[in-house]
Amino acid sequence: QPYEPWNWNFYLFPLWCVGFVVRYVFLFPVRLVSLILGMLLCLILWSIADVVITNNTKRKEVESRLLVCMCNVFVWSWTGVVQFHGPQPSRGAKVFVANHTSMIDFMILESKFPFAVIAQKYNRGWEGWLQSRVLDAVGCIKFDRNDSSDRAAVAKRIQDHVHEHGSNPLLIFPEGTCVNNEHCVMFKRSAFDLDVPVCPIAIKYNKTFVDAFWNSKRESFTMHLYKLMTSWAVVADVWFLEPMEKLQGESSIDFAARVQKVIAERASLRVVPWDGMYKYIAPKPETRERRRRAFAELMKSSLQKEKKP
Repeated sequence: QPYEPWNWNFYLFPLWCVGFVVRYVFLFPVRLVSLILGMLLCLILWSIADVVITNNTKRKEVESRLLVCMCNVFVWSWTGVVQFHGPQPSRGAKVFVANHTSMIDFMILESKFPFAVIAQKYNRGWEGWLQSRVLDAVGCIKFDRNDSSDRAAVAKRIQDHVHEHGSNPLLIFPEGTCVNNEHCVMFKRSAFDLDVPVCPIAIKYNKTFVDAFWNSKRESFTMHLYKLMTSWAVVADVWFLEPMEKLQGESSIDFAARVQKVIAERASLRVVPWDGMYKYIAPKPETRERRRRAFAELMKSSLQKEKKP
């Protein structure tokens, strides 16, 4: 049967109208003004620190704290209600990995601790400006999803960052794309080839007030923020789990799958063997053919078992 909107009846529609007015007429302007003023203050302080503080180490420390403040401003602009569980992150750990639902994952985690992050490169818009002006200063590693030759250079930058003394812990989203917070797709192995302990982070959003999933193929990040800022609240739980190390004789792929399983179980996600990159690029013909053959063999073996007495 076709879906029927819940609010189109005589007793719920007036309540929906009241909620619409509160969210769009009262909450949204207050949140928008607060976001603009908070960001302006942080950027002014950032510019002052960039000019006044000559010691590179101290300047990076101040800039990292200002980035944490910026992310707290963003979280406040959605009336973010975030509960953090587990041991708090520290500079002793070098690599953190988390499931990925939206770019706000980074803002929520960064509001708690100054991470460096691996992120898709943005060349335009306010996202690109913030990335080049702010995130680069705290060790952001950018990659171009459409440039296959960029992978080797990114892998080297990751290795250098992890083994650099005094660098911020590296935050990696190994799914490589935003997922609907109900499934957990295949983890890329790059985060698990570094020969350092990996600290898993599980993020789970409550969809009662708003769906935090960002479908970048359907809406810009600006419109995604607008959706969040016109909702009642963004409610989330974040679990910092115990560090995990690669077992002796364990491959990077198996290590990635083991970490994925731990994150998925904690956040109540369903693990699926899909490559998140297929959201952006079609699989190669040989890949599709290999999948067809595997499926055919599976069906053949199932039919043979049924025929046996």
